[in-house]
Amino acid sequence: MVDNGLNRALDDAISQLIANHGGGHDTDYVKHLIVTALGLGQDKTSTLDLKIASSALKEMREAFSMFDPYADRKKVTIFGSARTKKDDPLYLHTQHVAAELAERGWMVVTGAGPGIMEAGMVGAGRDQSIGVSIRLPFEASANPIIAGDGKFVEMRYFFTRKLMLMKDSQAFICMPGGFGTLDETFELLTLMQTGRGAIAPTVLLDLPGDHFWQTMDTFVRNELLPRGLISASDLGLYKVCETTSAAVAEIDNFYRVFHSIRFVGKFLIIRMHKQISETYLHSMQAEFAHLRKQGLFEFCEPTPQEIHTNDNLDKSRFKFEFVRNDLGGLRSLINRINQAD
Repeated sequence: MVDNGLNRALDDAISQLIANHGGGHDTDYVKHLIVTALGLGQDKTSTLDLKIASSALKEMREAFSMFDPYADRKKVTIFGSARTKKDDPLYLHTQHVAAELAERGWMVVTGAGPGIMEAGMVGAGRDQSIGVSIRLPFEASANPIIAGDGKFVEMRYFFTRKLMLMKDSQAFICMPGGFGTLDETFELLTLMQTGRGAIAPTVLLDLPGDHFWQTMDTFVRNELLPRGLISASDLGLYKVCETTSAAVAEIDNFYRVFHSIRFVGKFLIIRMHKQISETYLHSMQAEFAHLRKQGLFEFCEPTPQEIHTNDNLDKSRFKFEFVRNDLGGLRSLINRINQAD
């Protein structure tokens, strides 16, 4: 049993350490990090596990710092194969969609490697590109477009790299690829399906007439859906496209009226670029009743929590008690919101 006096002494020592060196920002979370680190030592955690925890935290800090100056810029992540050659039509297809999005003000985030990742950066240009690479013995750390740039970070672990490729982006384009690309694509869909990641436009982009993703979509519809392994509404979490114009339109249309969501207590708050009419909100009540635990969709003002963090206070919003187990249905609601005049 740990002496309470020792606990108090440790708490005081940590608090003093934070006061002197912690920067004064979100000190409770900084204290939790220190306490957890000390706990790993007290648990006699193995050297390998300590190394994993230490390295992961260190590289996440570096990545957070790299992304921070671009927090207010809209970002699209492009996933795809490192093996795609420059003379492959997929390379040019990727380059074109990245260029179209960059022209609309999007920064393009990729894994900073060769192939599709390089093509996305060629299309966006160095100034509009962010790279998050993985250290591999058989692959260069960064392609020449982003190498040496301040908007590039190298990661040791795939799980920390995937976190950074997904966490700060508001749209995703998945090009054809191998095991790594499929892993990224299905993790992205899983995060949205389970509510662990924000709903975002996700385009699976094929070449015209080359049905890589269309074949996957057919498999999902013919094998997963009939077995009850996914819900019909989950099919709305992604869209298969063949043209760059269709891909860009899917992303643009997602943010036509809809802006973002935030959970506050028992309510889901939907923020919008413009106010929808009372009549339009009423028209959605019955259609999407299955998404509500109880009550109705109700227009609201910014919550105290949003005001405290200055979170999009200029946006129109409505709230409801979300059932939380139908994120595909939430995507359908967003689509309906975006149809408002």
